[in-house]
Amino acid sequence: MRNILSVILGGGKGTRLYPLTQHRSKPAVPLAGKYRIIDIPISNCLNSGMNRIYLLTQFNSVSLHRHIRQTYRFDRFEGGFVEILAAQQTMEGEHWYQGTADAVRKNLAHLQQKDVDYVMILSGDQLYRMDYRDMLATHQKSGADVTIAALPVTREAARGFGIMRVNDEGRVEGFLEKPKSDAEIDRLVKTDPKWIDAQGIKSHGRDCLASMGIYLFNRDTLVDLLTHSDYQDFGKEVFPMSIRTHKVHAHLFDGYWEDIGTIRSFYEANLDLTLPNAPFTLENQQAPIYTHARFLPPTRCDGVRISRSLIADGCVIGEGSVIENSVIGLRCKIGRNVTIVNSILMGADTYQADSEIADDRAAGLPTIGVGDYSYLDGVIVDKNCRIGQGVHIQATPELKAMADSPVAVEDGIIVVPKQTTLPDGWRM
Repeated sequence: MRNILSVILGGGKGTRLYPLTQHRSKPAVPLAGKYRIIDIPISNCLNSGMNRIYLLTQFNSVSLHRHIRQTYRFDRFEGGFVEILAAQQTMEGEHWYQGTADAVRKNLAHLQQKDVDYVMILSGDQLYRMDYRDMLATHQKSGADVTIAALPVTREAARGFGIMRVNDEGRVEGFLEKPKSDAEIDRLVKTDPKWIDAQGIKSHGRDCLASMGIYLFNRDTLVDLLTHSDYQDFGKEVFPMSIRTHKVHAHLFDGYWEDIGTIRSFYEANLDLTLPNAPFTLENQQAPIYTHARFLPPTRCDGVRISRSLIADGCVIGEGSVIENSVIGLRCKIGRNVTIVNSILMGADTYQADSEIADDRAAGLPTIGVGDYSYLDGVIVDKNCRIGQGVHIQATPELKAMADSPVAVEDGIIVVPKQTTLPDGWRM
């Protein structure tokens, strides 16, 4: 696997995840209490024996740079690296990345090293676990120029994806972005479920193959495609063009895979992790998720009722509190008799010193955390927020935020932005 470079695309503004991306890039958004989204593709690479990784980004990347620098350090004898390639002015151009393909095009010099045969293009906002060695085996066996990961989906789900048509050998012959009707699927991109079954994956009636946005290119093919076009997007432009000009093969995958690029999908994916039979398991010894190692104490609980929840390190949860179906992040301080239901708390970056707590109380400010007797239901609370005593926040489907509200409402979910203060008794 030493002749493969991985390129993770994480440079977009992340507008669909706003306000979680107000102060950070999308790959740096906290996930599952103690990770960040970027840890998912990087961990997949490392668990697949791929340790030469570039991350392309340009928006709000300070916290992402810090996380990468503190987390991914390699022995010099292994030759591995995780490096961020941020948009910059060069002699060749002065513009920012104009899209995913343009971002890779502006960094082709890093890919044109003599010991690189393949380039893996990955997304920075997906939750899944995959061994890319299987995809490489498919790529080499088929003699493809490009291989794309494909997920069997139902017709109903197909309307939200780019759908591929393949021949009996698995070669991609057509592509349709978000088909509108069954007639369009039947005419252009339907796949016989028996063919899917023959590949060793049970179709369960699924007759569409969705693009997962994971591509494996022969390096020279990728360079050719990008230097002989001005296309800016991989999924909508480069990939459809490659079908017409090169041999493109599908690699079938049937594990858990979720795009977490919106507030709703992010919220649901996090809470799914709390289920007794979670669709995605964090505790996989053969393929762990790596992240920044922190030296935090165990979480302290006293007379607390916790059910179907994830509690990260370093939390203090007060007596009489109830936590159900929720994710509680690092260093969360939760007062007495607090109820947290169907919510995500991202925690705090540091502990407050006693002097800081005394200053806050003298100024009439809540301390970082959740105050006594507060109630949170259907809420995402970003880092370093101050939620006072007796605060009541409950999401409902018809709820909308007022223009001057300190919180946002996205897809029926209340989001408390980073470092927000909600005074005692605040209600929504």
